[in-house]
Amino acid sequence: MKQHLRRLGRPGTASAVLLLVVTVAAIAAPLLAPHDPNQGSLLDAYGGPSGAHLLGTDGIGRDILSRLVFGARTSLLGPALVVGVSLLVGVPLALAASWYGGWVDAVVARVFDLVYALPGLLLAVLTVALFGPGLTPAVAALSVAYVPFLARIVRAAARQQRVSPYVDALAVQGFGMLRITGRHILRNIAPVVVGQAAIAFGYALLDLASLSYLGLAVQAPTPDWGVMVSDSDALLKGYWLPVAAPGVLIVLTVLALTVLGARISGDKPPGYLKRRRRSAAVPDRTAVGAAA
Repeated sequence: MKQHLRRLGRPGTASAVLLLVVTVAAIAAPLLAPHDPNQGSLLDAYGGPSGAHLLGTDGIGRDILSRLVFGARTSLLGPALVVGVSLLVGVPLALAASWYGGWVDAVVARVFDLVYALPGLLLAVLTVALFGPGLTPAVAALSVAYVPFLARIVRAAARQQRVSPYVDALAVQGFGMLRITGRHILRNIAPVVVGQAAIAFGYALLDLASLSYLGLAVQAPTPDWGVMVSDSDALLKGYWLPVAAPGVLIVLTVLALTVLGARISGDKPPGYLKRRRRSAAVPDRTAVGAAA
């Protein structure tokens, strides 16, 4: 456990703790939320922080904290579906392309390039225009757009493993493609896959929040961070907390996912170069004594 925390470093550990808190809050929302997220009173509209409402209320008197806690559910569910579908489709294609090479790899690579050239938000907007607004069309469109984002990285990492001596040794022993790629290559590139999936999760969260802000994904009055940010009436009336609170949560969550994903992928911990330079500058006393 200590070894994993040391590898993550302080920023990675802090990011993991923040994501754990947000995830637990989303799962246990009915137990943690102090009020019904959709129940409000016009008498309490735009109320400031108080003992009854720790973060105040919105324009129709709904508790902001409760809506943030329940909003974590839809805000995390959509990106989780996007990343999950992208991995289920992209990873097998990437492993097959890296294993067979040749025309298979060329065809898969061209398909990835073609889909990657399509902007994810534009594809989501077109899908919503065809099938109507909602979380399902937005998730389906972004899932297609995110397949090459993850699969291209998995393909590159798997191709490096494909030419390793251990792969040839396993093939000589009679092991097939599925066993070698599934139990060995995929396990060796797992940090890259998990790290890039975490980064893609953050991007998908930001994209879905943007679509909800535009009224194309999650629909009001469903609690959602993107929907809460779209409360322009609060800003016009001088109440910034109903908009700032979900906005800050989105930024912090995306930042935590990006930092954690980079750490898992194998980035050096902070201060690595400084420590290395310091150790190079200070001579080893043992070596100096032996030389003397």
